[in-house]
Amino acid sequence: MLKFDQVLHARLGSLKEAVTVWSETVTKLEKTKEKAETGLRNKADKADWKGENAGVTQAFVRKTAKEFGDALTEATSIRNILRDAQSEFQAAKSELEKLVGEAPGKGIRIDPDGVVSYLIHPDRRAKDYDGPKPEQADFEAMRAAIKAAITRADEADDVASRALRGLVGNDKNNFSDTSYDSLTAASKAQDAEDAHAAYELYKKGDDATPEEIDKLNALFKANQKDPFFAERFALEVGPKGSMEYWADMGDPSDGSRLGADHQDKLKELQKNWSLTLATATHSTSSDMEQWKADVIKAGSEPIQTRGSNPYGFQVMSNLMRVGDYDDKFLKDYGNALVVTERKMTHDGRLPPDRAWQQLGGMPNHLNWQGGDLGTDPMVGFMEGLGHNPKASTDFFSGSIDLTPENGKGDKKLDPFDYFTKDRDWPEELNDKGDRTKEPGYNALGHALESATTGHPYDADTEGLKDVRTKENAEVMQKVVERYGSDPKVMHKQPGIDDSLGKMGAAYIDELNRSLETDSDTATHEKKNSPFGFNDDKGKSRFGPEFDTKLLWNRGDAVNFMGIVSQSETGHSTLSAAESLYTTSVLDQVGPKPGTPFDDRDLTDARTTLRIGSEAQGILDETRMAQIDKDYEKDSEEHKKAVGKTTEWVKFGVGAVAAGGVVALTGGAGGVLVPLAAETVGGAVVTFIGMEADDIGEKYEKDELLKKKSDDLSDEALAMGKENSLRPGIAYANAEGWSEKDRNYLDEELVNYVRTSRLHARDNSLPDPYEKD
Repeated sequence: MLKFDQVLHARLGSLKEAVTVWSETVTKLEKTKEKAETGLRNKADKADWKGENAGVTQAFVRKTAKEFGDALTEATSIRNILRDAQSEFQAAKSELEKLVGEAPGKGIRIDPDGVVSYLIHPDRRAKDYDGPKPEQADFEAMRAAIKAAITRADEADDVASRALRGLVGNDKNNFSDTSYDSLTAASKAQDAEDAHAAYELYKKGDDATPEEIDKLNALFKANQKDPFFAERFALEVGPKGSMEYWADMGDPSDGSRLGADHQDKLKELQKNWSLTLATATHSTSSDMEQWKADVIKAGSEPIQTRGSNPYGFQVMSNLMRVGDYDDKFLKDYGNALVVTERKMTHDGRLPPDRAWQQLGGMPNHLNWQGGDLGTDPMVGFMEGLGHNPKASTDFFSGSIDLTPENGKGDKKLDPFDYFTKDRDWPEELNDKGDRTKEPGYNALGHALESATTGHPYDADTEGLKDVRTKENAEVMQKVVERYGSDPKVMHKQPGIDDSLGKMGAAYIDELNRSLETDSDTATHEKKNSPFGFNDDKGKSRFGPEFDTKLLWNRGDAVNFMGIVSQSETGHSTLSAAESLYTTSVLDQVGPKPGTPFDDRDLTDARTTLRIGSEAQGILDETRMAQIDKDYEKDSEEHKKAVGKTTEWVKFGVGAVAAGGVVALTGGAGGVLVPLAAETVGGAVVTFIGMEADDIGEKYEKDELLKKKSDDLSDEALAMGKENSLRPGIAYANAEGWSEKDRNYLDEELVNYVRTSRLHARDNSLPDPYEKD
């Protein structure tokens, strides 16, 4: 990969000169070729040679004449490659020069290595500073433009270098007759060559050696996001080809050792194959449209291998676990999959595992990514939705026609209700050899995450933004209604709790709006609420009806937050999100550090801290109640669980994004927590840098176990109370306050909200779940 400074300071004079020289060479060879064809070859063809001359010399002369033509072809191709490469390099270099020149006028600095930062940091600006004040979105746009320019040069470099090596070749006695009229043509030729090489390796099936699997993986990786390669490979393998290959690879009866000895290679191959097919589905060519239709059609057909016959849907769903598949194809595929399952289960009268079980022999090993063997096709499909937010949102927002072949049929199925309530998810064999429903509910959670947040559930934190729409929020309303209605819904769906925590974190702003209301059933926010700042005008991103209307009433918010926080991971994620969001609201509604203020200016700050402290109390109280229900008092398990209740304070921050902060919690990975404003304020910065104790670190293990559970619980709740004050402490200690103001804020705000924690017990908190 080329670096920023290499592209910016690239000296292209020699390359430009090389293009000129090769152009001159082409002109000379055109004349030489003409002489060779009209003179040398024509005379040889007309000569009446006898004997050995006719069989040797005449053929040699003809071959020699042809070499002049090949020399012209090769020289022309080299010139064309160098010409286009020089053009691409120059365009990338000019773009970087332009960005570097424009950056200071936007208040941005670009370092020699391409790192983007403030030209003058806000903390170092003079009081009368009136220069440009870049926002996070400006930095992201600059980084994206820099990356695009470097990628353009890098791709040109890769294609050109490979093309030139191929043109020169290894034959010292012959010129190449390969013709490239442009760098684009060379790129497509390379893609086609790679696609065919991959196809030749594909034909070996599970007879391939480990080294050949490595070669196949390398070809996929080198062309991972190349649409031309992906389409050529998909079409060459054919609609059923991928299914037959993958079913054969997972057939345990044919003696192949790949699955036994090289699971890591098959795991990588599954990922790369999935990414390649995902890229291919974005093509709208007539051949690919037919490919997509044929894949769906083959879903309900058995794929026969030596010792097994899984359905096409079972195989294909496992090749959807990774990658950005075309939204329409994914939705059409999912609809057809559900229709097939309902038919096979006689409209739900039989459990789904009866539909997908294989009769006789060992089940196919269709998934090598871990978690399950891949028998239930809904698991892989849900993972596919988890990487495709728009398709996931549309899928859970719509309905499925269960009688598509009957134009008069009106039998509909609600996919949200079906997957979250009605479907009896089959047990799957996990990596430990245990039968569990966790893989299915884990995948369902991933799909709901993408449907509610607008991001792939495992999205890279770099460049992550708050992109929630009204459509996302409408799915989230369903989630809160379903999982906040009864604790047993979440607890009977193992593996979904971490996703519910991440969804709650993504809507922590709307949940806080609901918590502020006085009535458990009110559907409108409290007048002059400090919460709900979704844009610079205080309007809701979910449409004008939600400027004052709530997504949920207070009772629904309390129930959802309480039930989700009964889980260790749910509690951890929501606690971190609540603290970050509360701190950001203080930055938005409180007096700005260094400005004069009076007691009336702290009204919104007090409200913010009161609601934040009460929310943290709800989370802690419900988690503690669940621990008491799960474990026997004074047992080692009970004490350890109590000790973990304050571990969330150790969460890190992966990135500060536009409109949000990516919090990296111990149990849930990256969580985009929305902020009250696009600009990250001083209180948030101070909060992120604060250190706090947790009860698990307060005691050594032996000392922890010596204490009584009730004493530990009291200490944990007391520590939770102190942790809920951290946003106020961060605000009071943000840079810019005088010592006098800092002390006043600490006393007025922090001490004020200490009693707010007690209000958590005034709520009608959800009952803990009692296991069977």
